[in-house]
Amino acid sequence: MKSIYTLLLMLCLMSSAVFAGQPVNINTANAAALAQSLDGIGMSKAQAIVSYRQKNGVFKHADELVNIKGIGLKTIEKNRTNIQLNDDETKKK
Repeated sequence: MKSIYTLLLMLCLMSSAVFAGQPVNINTANAAALAQSLDGIGMSKAQAIVSYRQKNGVFKHADELVNIKGIGLKTIEKNRTNIQLNDDETKKK
């Protein structure tokens, strides 16, 4: 029985690792997709990204995320390869 719990725990941890770090378009993704795909971005910061985008228009560069409270350059650098700005980037991969 203990081995079943251990196996289930490992599967849960592995599934979250698989989904984290997926490329995401910060100009079109909803808060749930942002929180799931970007390391260090929870639902609160993800919703702040969406709100900022609705108020100020699309992001032209990933570094504009520093304008959102709680997001710094370290977070952006950690996620830079997964931050997309347009759909063309998705089609290239």
